[in-house]
Amino acid sequence: MKQILLLEDLPEIRAWLKTLALQVFPDAQISEASRIHDALELVNAVRFDVAMLDLGLPDGSGVEVVQALREKQPEAQSVVVTIHEDDDHLFPALQAGAFGYLLKEQSREQLSEQLQRISQGEPPLSPSIARRVIQYFTAQARQQPMREPDNVTPHVQLTDRENEVLLRVAKGFTLPEIGVQLNLSRHTIADYVKQIYRKLNVSSRAEAALEAQRLGLFRR
Repeated sequence: MKQILLLEDLPEIRAWLKTLALQVFPDAQISEASRIHDALELVNAVRFDVAMLDLGLPDGSGVEVVQALREKQPEAQSVVVTIHEDDDHLFPALQAGAFGYLLKEQSREQLSEQLQRISQGEPPLSPSIARRVIQYFTAQARQQPMREPDNVTPHVQLTDRENEVLLRVAKGFTLPEIGVQLNLSRHTIADYVKQIYRKLNVSSRAEAALEAQRLGLFRR
């Protein structure tokens, strides 16, 4: 049974998101919070598998809860569910450790489809968000000179195949899509992704995209 944290201050939206979560994870146990303070107390008391978090709360930003989960429960997967798609909200959330970023403007069917990716080990990202992330790192790659990655030790080396997989992960392709492109099974791609994340010491697609940019893969 999955344990899910739901942080949303508006009751009607919280009820809607709860219905959505139970649609995707029928046997889940839902813990609800409308304030950051309450959510942080739950983080200290319950081991969560998934957290669905709004950003704009009466007592602060949901990014604080994303950070707390990353520090105290690194296995938990935080998914921001918000109306904000601007850089000032998106990138701080991803940098804090958000596994996914969904926009409330999407239909229930679209959000359900995105959330189902969690069970496949893929981050749920609204299409416009995925495009924004790719555009950002592509622009960064064009503007910045190649340099040694900040958080990768010099001896860490990826194979040519791992570089191919990493670049496609950074560009937002799903595991099945990468498998088709490289003529490999989805499970093989999943193993490559796991190995790449371990080597680079990252835990999300956003971090992987940043490492791909730092390694100069977008220039190839």
